[in-house]
Amino acid sequence: MKDRMWIMTIAVLFILVVSAPASAEPITLFDGMRRAVEKSRLVKMSLSDESIAGDDALIDRARLLPSVNAEAGGTALAYQPGAVFGAVSVPTAERNFISYSLSVQQLLYDFKGNSSRYEASLEKVNSRRLDTKRIRNLAAIDFALAFFDLLESERMVSVAGREAERLEAHSRNARSMYEAGVITKNDLLQAEVRLSDSRQRRLQAENVRSINASRVNNALQRPIGTEVQATDLREEDMTRLSDAVMNLPPAKAWETAERQRAELLIVDSTLKSLDFEERSRKAEYFPRIFMRGGYDFTDNRYQAHETNWSLVLGVRINLFSGGSTTAEVAKTGHQRERLREDRRRIVEGIRLEVERYILDARSARDRVAVTRDSMQQADENLRINKVRYVEGVGTATEVLDSVTLLTVTETNYYRAVYDLGKYAIAVFYAMGEDLTEVYK
Repeated sequence: MKDRMWIMTIAVLFILVVSAPASAEPITLFDGMRRAVEKSRLVKMSLSDESIAGDDALIDRARLLPSVNAEAGGTALAYQPGAVFGAVSVPTAERNFISYSLSVQQLLYDFKGNSSRYEASLEKVNSRRLDTKRIRNLAAIDFALAFFDLLESERMVSVAGREAERLEAHSRNARSMYEAGVITKNDLLQAEVRLSDSRQRRLQAENVRSINASRVNNALQRPIGTEVQATDLREEDMTRLSDAVMNLPPAKAWETAERQRAELLIVDSTLKSLDFEERSRKAEYFPRIFMRGGYDFTDNRYQAHETNWSLVLGVRINLFSGGSTTAEVAKTGHQRERLREDRRRIVEGIRLEVERYILDARSARDRVAVTRDSMQQADENLRINKVRYVEGVGTATEVLDSVTLLTVTETNYYRAVYDLGKYAIAVFYAMGEDLTEVYK
Protein backbone atom coordinates (compact mmCIF):
# COMPACT_ATOMS: atom_id res chain seq x y z
CA MET A 1 0.00 0.00 0.00
CA LYS A 2 2.80 2.36 0.91
CA ASP A 3 4.63 1.52 -2.35
CA ARG A 4 1.47 2.36 -4.32
CA MET A 5 1.16 5.72 -2.53
CA TRP A 6 4.77 6.55 -3.32
CA ILE A 7 4.26 5.67 -6.97
CA MET A 8 1.13 7.86 -7.18
CA THR A 9 2.92 10.74 -5.47
CA ILE A 10 5.88 10.55 -7.89
CA ALA A 11 3.48 10.38 -10.88
CA VAL A 12 1.58 13.46 -9.71
CA LEU A 13 4.82 15.40 -9.17
CA PHE A 14 6.05 14.38 -12.65
CA ILE A 15 2.80 15.58 -14.26
CA LEU A 16 3.01 18.89 -12.40
CA VAL A 17 6.61 19.44 -13.48
CA VAL A 18 5.91 18.58 -17.12
CA SER A 19 2.73 20.66 -17.34
CA ALA A 20 4.22 23.68 -15.56
CA PRO A 21 4.55 26.62 -17.97
CA ALA A 22 8.07 27.49 -19.01
CA SER A 23 9.44 30.80 -17.90
CA ALA A 24 8.85 33.56 -20.40
CA GLU A 25 11.74 34.24 -22.75
CA PRO A 26 12.80 37.91 -22.75
CA ILE A 27 11.98 39.62 -26.04
CA THR A 28 13.83 42.66 -27.31
CA LEU A 29 12.55 45.02 -29.96
CA PHE A 30 15.06 43.86 -32.58
CA ASP A 31 14.63 40.14 -31.94
CA GLY A 32 10.85 40.54 -31.96
CA MET A 33 10.85 42.41 -35.27
CA ARG A 34 13.15 39.82 -36.82
CA ARG A 35 10.93 36.95 -35.68
CA ALA A 36 7.76 38.75 -36.73
CA VAL A 37 9.18 39.24 -40.24
CA GLU A 38 10.32 35.62 -40.48
CA LYS A 39 7.00 34.20 -39.31
CA SER A 40 4.67 36.67 -41.02
CA ARG A 41 2.11 34.89 -43.19
CA LEU A 42 1.88 37.94 -45.43
CA VAL A 43 5.62 37.75 -46.05
CA LYS A 44 5.37 34.05 -46.90
CA MET A 45 2.49 34.74 -49.29
CA SER A 46 4.49 37.53 -50.92
CA LEU A 47 7.47 35.20 -51.35
CA SER A 48 5.14 32.74 -53.09
CA ASP A 49 3.93 35.51 -55.41
CA GLU A 50 7.57 36.33 -56.09
CA SER A 51 8.23 32.72 -57.09
CA ILE A 52 5.14 32.72 -59.33
CA ALA A 53 6.38 35.87 -61.07
CA GLY A 54 9.76 34.19 -61.58
CA ASP A 55 8.05 31.19 -63.19
CA ASP A 56 6.10 33.53 -65.49
CA ALA A 57 9.41 35.10 -66.54
CA LEU A 58 10.79 31.67 -67.40
CA ILE A 59 7.67 30.99 -69.48
CA ASP A 60 8.23 34.21 -71.43
CA ARG A 61 11.93 33.43 -71.83
CA ALA A 62 10.99 30.13 -73.47
CA ARG A 63 9.66 32.12 -76.45
CA LEU A 64 13.25 33.20 -77.20
CA LEU A 65 14.53 29.63 -77.36
CA PRO A 66 14.11 27.16 -80.25
CA SER A 67 11.18 24.77 -80.20
CA VAL A 68 11.93 21.10 -80.88
CA ASN A 69 9.12 18.75 -81.94
CA ALA A 70 9.16 15.02 -82.57
CA GLU A 71 6.35 12.97 -84.04
CA ALA A 72 5.90 9.28 -84.76
CA GLY A 73 2.96 7.22 -85.89
CA GLY A 74 1.69 4.16 -87.65
CA THR A 75 -0.90 4.27 -90.43
CA ALA A 76 -3.30 1.51 -91.52
CA LEU A 77 -5.28 2.15 -94.74
CA ALA A 78 -8.33 0.33 -96.03
CA TYR A 79 -6.95 0.46 -99.59
CA GLN A 80 -3.43 0.65 -100.80
CA PRO A 81 -2.70 4.06 -102.40
CA GLY A 82 -2.01 3.92 -106.10
CA ALA A 83 -2.04 5.82 -109.37
CA VAL A 84 -3.79 4.87 -112.63
CA PHE A 85 -1.92 5.13 -115.88
CA GLY A 86 -4.39 4.18 -118.63
CA ALA A 87 -5.36 0.57 -118.00
CA VAL A 88 -2.55 0.04 -115.48
CA SER A 89 -2.83 0.74 -111.71
CA VAL A 90 0.50 1.39 -110.02
CA PRO A 91 0.83 1.43 -106.16
CA THR A 92 2.43 4.55 -104.72
CA ALA A 93 2.63 3.68 -100.98
CA GLU A 94 2.35 0.88 -98.52
CA ARG A 95 -1.07 0.01 -97.16
CA ASN A 96 0.31 -0.12 -93.61
CA PHE A 97 3.38 1.95 -92.78
CA ILE A 98 5.13 3.86 -90.02
CA SER A 99 6.55 7.39 -90.11
CA TYR A 100 8.37 9.75 -87.80
CA SER A 101 9.75 13.27 -87.99
CA LEU A 102 11.92 15.68 -86.01
CA SER A 103 11.80 19.44 -86.48
CA VAL A 104 13.52 22.45 -84.91
CA GLN A 105 12.16 25.98 -85.31
CA GLN A 106 13.84 29.18 -84.16
CA LEU A 107 12.45 32.69 -84.32
CA LEU A 108 15.18 34.84 -85.83
CA TYR A 109 13.71 38.33 -85.52
CA ASP A 110 10.34 39.73 -84.44
CA PHE A 111 11.20 43.41 -83.87
CA LYS A 112 11.90 42.72 -80.15
CA GLY A 113 8.41 41.39 -79.48
CA ASN A 114 9.31 38.36 -77.39
CA SER A 115 12.42 39.92 -75.85
CA SER A 116 10.35 42.91 -74.70
CA ARG A 117 7.78 40.53 -73.21
CA TYR A 118 10.59 38.82 -71.29
CA GLU A 119 11.97 42.15 -70.06
CA ALA A 120 8.48 43.08 -68.87
CA SER A 121 8.33 39.81 -66.92
CA LEU A 122 11.67 40.57 -65.26
CA GLU A 123 10.34 43.95 -64.16
CA LYS A 124 7.31 42.21 -62.69
CA VAL A 125 9.65 39.93 -60.73
CA ASN A 126 11.44 43.03 -59.47
CA SER A 127 8.09 44.55 -58.47
CA ARG A 128 7.27 41.42 -56.47
CA ARG A 129 10.62 41.60 -54.70
CA LEU A 130 10.00 45.22 -53.80
CA ASP A 131 6.54 44.32 -52.56
CA THR A 132 8.08 41.63 -50.34
CA LYS A 133 10.43 44.29 -48.95
CA ARG A 134 7.42 46.54 -48.29
CA ILE A 135 5.53 43.77 -46.49
CA ARG A 136 8.62 42.90 -44.41
CA ASN A 137 8.87 46.49 -43.23
CA LEU A 138 5.13 46.57 -42.58
CA ALA A 139 5.36 43.42 -40.43
CA ALA A 140 8.30 44.95 -38.56
CA ILE A 141 6.55 48.23 -37.74
CA ASP A 142 3.32 46.45 -36.78
CA PHE A 143 5.28 44.42 -34.25
CA ALA A 144 7.21 47.48 -33.05
CA LEU A 145 4.02 49.46 -32.40
CA ALA A 146 2.52 46.52 -30.51
CA PHE A 147 5.78 46.15 -28.56
CA PHE A 148 5.84 49.82 -27.55
CA ASP A 149 2.16 49.61 -26.57
CA LEU A 150 3.03 46.60 -24.39
CA LEU A 151 5.87 48.46 -22.69
CA GLU A 152 3.60 51.46 -22.12
CA SER A 153 0.80 49.31 -20.70
CA GLU A 154 3.25 47.64 -18.31
CA ARG A 155 4.28 51.09 -17.09
CA MET A 156 0.62 51.99 -16.70
CA VAL A 157 0.14 48.90 -14.51
CA SER A 158 3.08 50.05 -12.36
CA VAL A 159 1.71 53.59 -12.16
CA ALA A 160 -1.72 52.30 -11.15
CA GLY A 161 -0.09 50.03 -8.55
CA ARG A 162 1.89 52.91 -7.01
CA GLU A 163 -1.25 55.05 -6.95
CA ALA A 164 -3.10 52.28 -5.09
CA GLU A 165 -0.23 51.98 -2.62
CA ARG A 166 -0.27 55.72 -1.94
CA LEU A 167 -4.03 55.71 -1.46
CA GLU A 168 -3.81 52.69 0.82
CA ALA A 169 -1.25 54.50 2.97
CA HIS A 170 -3.47 57.58 3.03
CA SER A 171 -6.51 55.43 3.88
CA ARG A 172 -4.64 53.88 6.85
CA ASN A 173 -3.64 57.31 8.08
CA ALA A 174 -7.21 58.54 7.68
CA ARG A 175 -8.59 55.58 9.61
CA SER A 176 -6.10 56.10 12.45
CA MET A 177 -6.94 59.80 12.62
CA TYR A 178 -10.67 59.06 12.47
CA GLU A 179 -10.40 56.57 15.32
CA ALA A 180 -8.45 59.19 17.25
CA GLY A 181 -11.26 61.67 16.59
CA VAL A 182 -9.06 64.06 14.61
CA ILE A 183 -11.05 63.96 11.35
CA THR A 184 -14.62 63.30 10.35
CA LYS A 185 -15.91 60.11 8.78
CA ASN A 186 -16.38 61.95 5.50
CA ASP A 187 -12.60 62.16 5.05
CA LEU A 188 -12.29 58.42 5.69
CA LEU A 189 -15.06 57.55 3.22
CA GLN A 190 -13.52 59.81 0.61
CA ALA A 191 -10.17 58.02 0.96
CA GLU A 192 -11.77 54.55 0.69
CA VAL A 193 -13.80 55.51 -2.37
CA ARG A 194 -10.73 56.86 -4.12
CA LEU A 195 -8.81 53.69 -3.18
CA SER A 196 -11.56 51.51 -4.70
CA ASP A 197 -11.52 53.60 -7.89
CA SER A 198 -7.74 53.25 -8.10
CA ARG A 199 -7.96 49.47 -7.82
CA GLN A 200 -10.46 49.40 -10.69
CA ARG A 201 -8.12 51.44 -12.87
CA ARG A 202 -5.32 49.01 -12.05
CA LEU A 203 -7.51 46.10 -13.20
CA GLN A 204 -8.24 47.98 -16.42
CA ALA A 205 -4.52 48.63 -16.93
CA GLU A 206 -3.78 44.93 -16.43
CA ASN A 207 -6.47 44.06 -18.99
CA VAL A 208 -4.92 46.45 -21.52
CA ARG A 209 -1.53 44.90 -20.83
CA SER A 210 -2.94 41.43 -21.53
CA ILE A 211 -4.45 42.61 -24.81
CA ASN A 212 -1.14 44.13 -25.93
CA ALA A 213 0.70 40.94 -24.94
CA SER A 214 -1.75 39.01 -27.14
CA ARG A 215 -0.98 41.37 -30.03
CA VAL A 216 2.74 40.68 -29.62
CA ASN A 217 2.12 36.92 -29.52
CA ASN A 218 -0.07 37.16 -32.60
CA ALA A 219 2.67 39.00 -34.48
CA LEU A 220 5.15 36.29 -33.45
CA GLN A 221 2.73 33.48 -34.45
CA ARG A 222 2.68 32.17 -30.89
CA PRO A 223 -0.28 31.00 -28.80
CA ILE A 224 -2.23 34.06 -27.66
CA GLY A 225 -1.97 33.19 -23.99
CA THR A 226 1.84 32.80 -23.97
CA GLU A 227 3.47 34.88 -21.26
CA VAL A 228 5.47 37.79 -22.69
CA GLN A 229 8.50 39.35 -21.03
CA ALA A 230 9.32 42.50 -22.97
CA THR A 231 12.78 43.99 -22.56
CA ASP A 232 12.65 47.77 -22.45
CA LEU A 233 14.95 49.81 -24.67
CA ARG A 234 18.00 51.26 -23.04
CA GLU A 235 17.85 54.99 -22.49
CA GLU A 236 20.97 55.57 -24.62
CA ASP A 237 19.44 53.62 -27.52
CA MET A 238 16.21 55.61 -27.32
CA THR A 239 18.21 58.84 -27.17
CA ARG A 240 20.36 57.85 -30.16
CA LEU A 241 17.35 57.01 -32.32
CA SER A 242 15.39 60.10 -31.29
CA ASP A 243 18.41 62.36 -31.91
CA ALA A 244 18.79 60.87 -35.39
CA VAL A 245 15.21 61.89 -36.09
CA MET A 246 15.44 65.33 -34.48
CA ASN A 247 18.55 66.28 -36.44
CA LEU A 248 17.04 65.16 -39.75
CA PRO A 249 16.02 67.99 -42.11
CA PRO A 250 12.55 67.32 -43.58
CA ALA A 251 13.78 68.02 -47.12
CA LYS A 252 16.49 65.35 -46.79
CA ALA A 253 13.97 62.93 -45.29
CA TRP A 254 11.63 63.47 -48.27
CA GLU A 255 14.50 62.92 -50.70
CA THR A 256 15.46 59.68 -48.94
CA ALA A 257 11.85 58.51 -48.90
CA GLU A 258 11.37 59.14 -52.62
CA ARG A 259 14.54 57.16 -53.28
CA GLN A 260 13.84 54.23 -50.94
CA ARG A 261 10.10 53.76 -50.40
CA ALA A 262 9.06 50.45 -51.91
CA GLU A 263 5.69 51.84 -53.03
CA LEU A 264 7.39 54.33 -55.37
CA LEU A 265 9.93 51.81 -56.59
CA ILE A 266 7.10 49.39 -57.39
CA VAL A 267 5.34 52.06 -59.46
CA ASP A 268 8.59 52.88 -61.31
CA SER A 269 9.20 49.20 -62.03
CA THR A 270 5.62 48.76 -63.21
CA LEU A 271 6.01 51.74 -65.56
CA LYS A 272 9.11 50.10 -67.09
CA SER A 273 7.16 46.89 -67.46
CA LEU A 274 4.39 48.74 -69.32
CA ASP A 275 6.96 50.29 -71.66
CA PHE A 276 8.25 46.80 -72.54
CA GLU A 277 4.71 45.48 -72.94
CA GLU A 278 3.83 48.33 -75.29
CA ARG A 279 6.91 47.58 -77.41
CA SER A 280 5.91 43.92 -77.48
CA ARG A 281 2.39 44.79 -78.61
CA LYS A 282 3.62 47.12 -81.36
CA ALA A 283 5.89 44.37 -82.66
CA GLU A 284 2.76 42.52 -83.76
CA TYR A 285 2.37 45.10 -86.55
CA PHE A 286 5.55 43.76 -88.21
CA PRO A 287 6.48 40.40 -89.71
CA ARG A 288 8.29 37.59 -87.90
CA ILE A 289 11.25 35.91 -89.51
CA PHE A 290 11.88 32.31 -88.55
CA MET A 291 13.91 29.29 -89.60
CA ARG A 292 12.79 25.68 -89.39
CA GLY A 293 14.81 22.54 -90.03
CA GLY A 294 13.48 18.99 -90.03
CA TYR A 295 14.06 15.33 -90.68
CA ASP A 296 11.24 13.05 -91.95
CA PHE A 297 11.04 9.29 -92.47
CA THR A 298 8.16 7.35 -94.04
CA ASP A 299 8.25 3.59 -94.50
CA ASN A 300 7.41 3.46 -98.22
CA ARG A 301 9.30 1.16 -100.56
CA TYR A 302 7.63 2.82 -103.52
CA GLN A 303 9.36 6.17 -102.81
CA ALA A 304 12.78 6.93 -104.18
CA HIS A 305 13.84 8.36 -100.77
CA GLU A 306 12.14 7.25 -97.54
CA THR A 307 14.07 9.87 -95.54
CA ASN A 308 14.34 13.56 -96.24
CA TRP A 309 15.88 16.69 -94.71
CA SER A 310 14.31 20.14 -94.93
CA LEU A 311 15.34 23.73 -94.19
CA VAL A 312 12.83 26.57 -94.35
CA LEU A 313 13.48 30.30 -94.00
CA GLY A 314 10.10 31.95 -93.69
CA VAL A 315 8.22 35.14 -92.85
CA ARG A 316 4.91 35.27 -91.01
CA ILE A 317 2.74 38.37 -90.55
CA ASN A 318 -0.72 38.89 -89.10
CA LEU A 319 -2.62 41.02 -91.61
CA PHE A 320 -5.76 41.61 -89.55
CA SER A 321 -6.73 40.78 -85.96
CA GLY A 322 -9.93 42.77 -85.57
CA GLY A 323 -8.17 45.79 -84.05
CA SER A 324 -7.09 43.92 -80.90
CA THR A 325 -3.44 44.99 -81.20
CA THR A 326 -4.38 48.68 -81.49
CA ALA A 327 -6.70 48.38 -78.51
CA GLU A 328 -4.01 46.69 -76.40
CA VAL A 329 -1.49 49.42 -77.23
CA ALA A 330 -4.04 52.08 -76.26
CA LYS A 331 -4.83 50.21 -73.05
CA THR A 332 -1.16 50.17 -72.12
CA GLY A 333 -0.98 53.93 -72.62
CA HIS A 334 -3.96 54.51 -70.34
CA GLN A 335 -2.45 52.26 -67.67
CA ARG A 336 0.77 54.28 -67.85
CA GLU A 337 -1.06 57.58 -67.35
CA ARG A 338 -2.97 56.16 -64.40
CA LEU A 339 0.25 54.91 -62.77
CA ARG A 340 1.95 58.29 -63.22
CA GLU A 341 -0.96 60.01 -61.50
CA ASP A 342 -0.89 57.38 -58.75
CA ARG A 343 2.83 58.01 -58.27
CA ARG A 344 2.23 61.72 -57.76
CA ARG A 345 -0.42 60.84 -55.18
CA ILE A 346 1.94 58.49 -53.35
CA VAL A 347 4.72 61.11 -53.30
CA GLU A 348 2.40 63.68 -51.74
CA GLY A 349 1.23 61.15 -49.15
CA ILE A 350 4.78 60.15 -48.25
CA ARG A 351 5.85 63.77 -47.80
CA LEU A 352 2.89 64.32 -45.50
CA GLU A 353 3.78 61.16 -43.53
CA VAL A 354 7.42 62.19 -43.08
CA GLU A 355 6.51 65.74 -42.05
CA ARG A 356 3.84 64.54 -39.64
CA TYR A 357 5.98 61.89 -37.92
CA ILE A 358 8.96 64.22 -37.55
CA LEU A 359 6.76 66.87 -35.93
CA ASP A 360 5.11 64.26 -33.69
CA ALA A 361 8.53 62.94 -32.63
CA ARG A 362 9.76 66.43 -31.77
CA SER A 363 6.59 67.10 -29.81
CA ALA A 364 7.01 63.82 -27.92
CA ARG A 365 10.61 64.70 -27.06
CA ASP A 366 9.50 68.08 -25.67
CA ARG A 367 6.77 66.33 -23.68
CA VAL A 368 9.35 63.97 -22.19
CA ALA A 369 11.49 66.87 -21.05
CA VAL A 370 8.54 68.76 -19.54
CA THR A 371 6.94 65.80 -17.76
CA ARG A 372 10.27 64.53 -16.37
CA ASP A 373 10.64 67.74 -14.36
CA SER A 374 6.97 67.86 -13.40
CA MET A 375 7.16 64.34 -11.92
CA GLN A 376 9.69 65.50 -9.35
CA GLN A 377 7.55 68.54 -8.56
CA ALA A 378 4.40 66.43 -8.20
CA ASP A 379 6.20 63.99 -5.90
CA GLU A 380 7.40 66.85 -3.70
CA ASN A 381 3.90 68.34 -3.70
CA LEU A 382 2.47 65.03 -2.43
CA ARG A 383 5.08 64.78 0.32
CA ILE A 384 4.32 68.30 1.57
CA ASN A 385 0.54 67.79 1.55
CA LYS A 386 0.86 64.47 3.41
CA VAL A 387 2.91 66.17 6.13
CA ARG A 388 0.43 69.06 6.35
CA TYR A 389 -2.49 66.63 6.56
CA VAL A 390 -0.91 64.59 9.37
CA GLU A 391 -0.15 67.79 11.29
CA GLY A 392 -3.76 68.90 10.89
CA VAL A 393 -2.94 71.88 8.68
CA GLY A 394 -3.96 70.45 5.31
CA THR A 395 -7.09 68.68 4.12
CA ALA A 396 -7.75 65.18 2.78
CA THR A 397 -8.80 66.64 -0.54
CA GLU A 398 -5.37 68.21 -0.98
CA VAL A 399 -3.68 64.86 -0.37
CA LEU A 400 -5.98 63.04 -2.78
CA ASP A 401 -5.51 65.71 -5.40
CA SER A 402 -1.74 65.43 -4.98
CA VAL A 403 -1.90 61.66 -5.49
CA THR A 404 -4.00 62.14 -8.61
CA LEU A 405 -1.66 64.85 -9.90
CA LEU A 406 1.39 62.61 -9.44
CA THR A 407 -0.37 59.71 -11.19
CA VAL A 408 -1.37 61.92 -14.12
CA THR A 409 2.17 63.27 -14.38
CA GLU A 410 3.71 59.78 -14.37
CA THR A 411 1.16 58.64 -16.94
CA ASN A 412 1.94 61.59 -19.21
CA TYR A 413 5.69 60.98 -18.87
CA TYR A 414 5.62 57.31 -19.84
CA ARG A 415 3.18 57.94 -22.66
CA ALA A 416 5.50 60.64 -24.00
CA VAL A 417 8.49 58.29 -23.75
CA TYR A 418 6.85 55.50 -25.73
CA ASP A 419 5.18 57.93 -28.13
CA LEU A 420 8.70 59.13 -28.90
CA GLY A 421 9.74 55.56 -29.64
CA LYS A 422 6.72 54.95 -31.88
CA TYR A 423 7.08 58.21 -33.80
CA ALA A 424 10.84 57.70 -34.25
CA ILE A 425 10.32 54.28 -35.83
CA ALA A 426 7.46 55.72 -37.89
CA VAL A 427 9.87 58.30 -39.35
CA PHE A 428 12.32 55.57 -40.38
CA TYR A 429 9.43 53.58 -41.86
CA ALA A 430 8.16 56.60 -43.81
CA MET A 431 11.68 57.11 -45.20
CA GLY A 432 11.76 53.52 -46.45
CA GLU A 433 14.59 52.39 -44.16
CA ASP A 434 14.95 48.69 -43.33
CA LEU A 435 13.69 48.69 -39.73
CA THR A 436 15.42 45.44 -38.82
CA GLU A 437 18.72 47.11 -39.71
CA VAL A 438 17.95 50.44 -38.01
CA TYR A 439 17.12 48.73 -34.70
CA LYS A 440 19.74 45.97 -34.97
